Amino acid sequence: MKRAMKVFQRILLLVSCQFLPTLALNCIVISGNLKQIDAGSGSVVGVNDQNEAFVLTDNTFRKIGMSLKHISVGPAGQLGVNAADKIFKLQGGSFEQIQGLLKQVDAGGDQIISGVNVNDDIFCLNMDPNNKWSPSAIPWVSITGKLKYFSCGPYSCWGVNSTDQIWISKDVSSNACSGSGFVNIGGFLSMIEVATDGSVFGVNREGTLYQRNGVTQSNLAGTNWISMVACPNNHKHVSFDLGFLWVVCGDGSIRRCTLY
Repeated sequence: MKRAMKVFQRILLLVSCQFLPTLALNCIVISGNLKQIDAGSGSVVGVNDQNEAFVLTDNTFRKIGMSLKHISVGPAGQLGVNAADKIFKLQGGSFEQIQGLLKQVDAGGDQIISGVNVNDDIFCLNMDPNNKWSPSAIPWVSITGKLKYFSCGPYSCWGVNSTDQIWISKDVSSNACSGSGFVNIGGFLSMIEVATDGSVFGVNREGTLYQRNGVTQSNLAGTNWISMVACPNNHKHVSFDLGFLWVVCGDGSIRRCTLY
């Protein structure tokens, strides 16, 4: 009898997990076509398949005179990397190259820069050297581990590795960007983004969109993943800022969704 009860409980748990409700978002289409998008500090930027870079102005993505394969905006400034992995930061109205090579860069931390290189090595830059601005002498901090995508928020950094495993680094601050080491979080994602308010979103290999539920300053890892639907097809990339979720769909079309 006990054995039968345990089997029933396992079946019930499996069914409940399979049929967890998916949140359908209220979204509008934004004109344009992108492969990557980032929102932070009230700005929205993105790049397309031709590595053309754009900034959202008056609900229109306007091309800027810079070729970038990845772009980010947030408290650390506006940064991007080009096809040769060279790093650029917007300074005084123009992009200037800074020392180092990264394939992906993030500006969402508390005035800290983070990113990964072609070998999946992880780096960050603390607030003081970022703000003092010496482009030829960048004291990058090397972080132990391997990640293909890395994003920081006000208190933690999240990343995914080459097998799509998810990791969080806690105890991150403006002058201790390396945090206290990585802890594995259940689930699998191909990209992940931490918003400037600490919210965490990601997309998996199949194009399903997720938010990490229960993330607070006292519980940085949150509790579970909630699936969301913003696009009629699958999802490619996501970012969040000031109550709006910005999503690139599988076909490159763009959605702005109201989350709260």
